[in-house]
Amino acid sequence: MKSVMNLATRSIVYVSLTAGLLSVAGLPSMLMAQSGDNSADQVESQAREAWSQTMHDIAAPEEGCYHASYPSTQWEKVECAAPPAYRSALPQIRDREQTLGNGSDYVAQVAPGHTISAAAGSFLKVKGVTSEQSVGVALFGGGGILGPNEYTLQINTNFAHTAACGRYSGCQAWQQYVVSTNTPVSLTSGELTGKTEVFIEYWLLNYGVDTGENICPKGFIDAGPDSNGPGDDCVQNTPAVVVYDGQLPITDLGGLRFSGSVAAKGTDKATATYGTEAYTATVADSKTDISSGWTQAEFNVVGNAGGSEAEFNKGVSLTAKLAITDGSQTAPTCILPSSVAGTTGETNNLIGQSCTGNSGPTPYIEFVETN
Repeated sequence: MKSVMNLATRSIVYVSLTAGLLSVAGLPSMLMAQSGDNSADQVESQAREAWSQTMHDIAAPEEGCYHASYPSTQWEKVECAAPPAYRSALPQIRDREQTLGNGSDYVAQVAPGHTISAAAGSFLKVKGVTSEQSVGVALFGGGGILGPNEYTLQINTNFAHTAACGRYSGCQAWQQYVVSTNTPVSLTSGELTGKTEVFIEYWLLNYGVDTGENICPKGFIDAGPDSNGPGDDCVQNTPAVVVYDGQLPITDLGGLRFSGSVAAKGTDKATATYGTEAYTATVADSKTDISSGWTQAEFNVVGNAGGSEAEFNKGVSLTAKLAITDGSQTAPTCILPSSVAGTTGETNNLIGQSCTGNSGPTPYIEFVETN
C-alpha cells in the first residue's frame, strides 16, 4: 500500500518509535542467544509474536489509517477505504440461551475505580474448525451478511453515559471494534466489498428527543428511534483499513490478533495483526468519550452484522484470551453468560464451558467455547 504521509510527519513518527523499532529488530539475535538448542524457525516465530504485541501497544500518531510490516514498528499512513455501511445489532434479550452472543457472553469486568484503556483478544487454541457460515436469526429479521466465511471479530465496550451525551441523561455511549470479512459498499447498495476490513463502529444510544429528523451530533447517522427511550440511536463508522484482499478464511482464525484502545483527548484505535502485517484505524475519542466509562470488555467471533450468527461445523473448540489494560495487575472478574453480559447483538453457535480471571502485568480472562 502507498504511504501518503508527508516527510515531516514521517520524521516525527520515526523519532517517536525508534526505541520500539530497535528493540524488536534486535529480538531475533537476542532470542537466539537465549534459546540454546531452539531452531531458527522458533526464534523467528518468537520475534514475530513480540513484534505483533508491540504493534498493538504503539499508538497511531494521529487520526486516520495506518499499516506496518514486520519487523518495522513504524506506522505508515495509508489511504483509507470508505467507512463501511456495516451495522451491528443491539442485544435483544430472550430466555437465557446456551450459545454465546446477544447479551449472553463472557465479559471481563475490571475492579471498582478502574477503567479500561485497552483490550486485546486472540484465540490461543483453535481445534476442529473447517468451516463457518453466517446465518440469519429470526429475532433480527434474518438480517446480516449471510453465507460461508462471513464473520466478525468484535471487541465491545459496555454502555456508559459520557460527556458526549451532552444534557441527555438517558443517553449512553457504546463503541465496537470490528474485523469484518465483508461489508456493504454503501447504505443504499447491496454490493459487498469482498474484503476483510478493520474499523470502529461508535454509537450514542437514546440521544436527544426523536422528532422524525436527524437530531444526531455532526458526523453521526441517525439510525432511528431508540427502542427504550425518547431519543434516537446515532451511529457512524470510521474509515476502514483492508486487512486481507478477500474474505479471511475462518481456518486462519488462530493467526489473527485484535485489539481496541481508547485515549482521553486523543484517538481510539482498532488494530489487527495477521502474519507479518499490522493495520490500525482510529477516531477521535471525543466522538463518544468512552474512555471515561469503559469498565467491561467483550471479545468473540460472531456473525457478520445485523444480529446474524456465526455457525461453525461440529466438533469445534476455541480457547479465547482477552487481555485488559486498566492501570492495575488485578485479575478481571469473569461475568458469565448465565448473567446479562455483553453488548453485541451478533452470536455464534458455540457454548461456553469455563472462564478464569488471571492477574499480572497485563491481566486477562481466558475462556473455552465448544459445540
